[in-house]
Amino acid sequence: MSNLKEMVECVAKRLVDNPDAVQVTETEGERTIVIELKVDPKDLGKVIGRQGRTAKALRTLLSAAATKMGKRAVLEIIE
Repeated sequence: MSNLKEMVECVAKRLVDNPDAVQVTETEGERTIVIELKVDPKDLGKVIGRQGRTAKALRTLLSAAATKMGKRAVLEIIE
């Protein structure tokens, strides 16, 4: 497991009520990493946050960590 995937999984599990339902998959290309986050439908609002603030913060953290690795990261929240 990569550091980015572990980071997203750790943060997501702490945000939701049902941490066992959190699934994170990673697809790595040459310069881009796509991380897909899937949570229980009841916890979707907690991961997105009001007006998307929590999701934006997660994406900012992910982007900063990926930049250190010389890559670009994209977080997709799957419904």
